[in-house]
Amino acid sequence: MTRQLKVVSRQQWGAAEPKDKENLTSPAGKIVIHHTALPSCTGLDECKARVASIQREHMSKKGFDDIGYNFLVGGDGTVYEGRGWGVVGAHARGHNHDSLGIAFMGNFNNEAPSKEAIKSVKELLQAGVSEAFIAPGFGLFGHRDLGSTECPGEKLYAAIPQLKGT
Repeated sequence: MTRQLKVVSRQQWGAAEPKDKENLTSPAGKIVIHHTALPSCTGLDECKARVASIQREHMSKKGFDDIGYNFLVGGDGTVYEGRGWGVVGAHARGHNHDSLGIAFMGNFNNEAPSKEAIKSVKELLQAGVSEAFIAPGFGLFGHRDLGSTECPGEKLYAAIPQLKGT
């Protein structure tokens, strides 16, 4: 059974305009997996509000030009466009110019990501490769692999190998 990947656009979740935007110069060679370390969300309205809240925090408290992640995914598998394809993110210091950041919404230190979220991210990665936004031999990393952090949490970190398979 194939299902259509559901992506909620920036306009649909009410994104503020970015202060600035820089495009990647080539397909992303790395995918960096994050968690938001906030309570998880599953419903469309709840998740849209969460994404907007994350963007506000990233722009006002962290001084980012926009939400840090390229995409975020809710517990029901719905994908939310952050900075989107081909845009430099602000999610892994020193690695943003050759990567895309995908954040699972929730805290995965003790809770495992949902099967729906895992399936959606696999589909998102496949779409990114087929549309030439992601290099075919991309590396898949947890945020902790590239910096001193617990992100993306123990349970999500353990699930990362599932994201590359078909």
